[in-house]
Amino acid sequence: MAVRKENFLSLFSQYLMLLLVCFSYCCHASSKWPVRYLPGFNGPLPFYMETGYVGVGESDEDQLFYYFVKSETNPREDPLVVRVPGGPGCSVSSPLIIEYKEYNGSIPGLLLNPHSWTKIANIIFVDSPVRTGFSYSKGNKKSGDFKASKELYQFLRKWLDDHPEFLSNPLYIAGCSYSGLIVPIGYSLGNPFTDYRIDQNGAIPFVHGMGLISDELYENNF
Repeated sequence: MAVRKENFLSLFSQYLMLLLVCFSYCCHASSKWPVRYLPGFNGPLPFYMETGYVGVGESDEDQLFYYFVKSETNPREDPLVVRVPGGPGCSVSSPLIIEYKEYNGSIPGLLLNPHSWTKIANIIFVDSPVRTGFSYSKGNKKSGDFKASKELYQFLRKWLDDHPEFLSNPLYIAGCSYSGLIVPIGYSLGNPFTDYRIDQNGAIPFVHGMGLISDELYENNF
């Protein structure tokens, strides 16, 4: 049966993350659980990776899943980046990429990503807000933008308590898409969602300013 490329990539990404979750379930929240091997990659990983959960919220009822990759250059001095996902389909600059070739039913191969941010930065990829990805809640309280920002801050403080060697590194909060409403001031964003009215109404002036539509078309329709 033929498998569409985008469906295959989505399924494989879920499979890969499920493996990381299985590793993290072997330990309690806030513990360090190194990942040395992944199916599809030949040999041990040439960089340091760990995964786990950090409890946040009241009595740690919310559990935020993360995986962390040390910088491949100078972990002691390179920036620490907290990477928050956006809406469906938003990408992350992972240190691994899928080997593109005809699918034969076996586990796809993994290759090193030569353009990964982890070449020059320590990155925490965190599933935030709670109930995003593999993060989960033991309570019944609803989530929201302010709650997500507060818990992300709590997550970072606890994570740094567990990784004090990164306390002096420059810190950046990064995200994309809907994360434009979540991450605090002083951030790096890609295609962020910030305000519905401004975002939607700003599309036409933007494409006009980029020279994608003519002055005549712009003046007649805006």
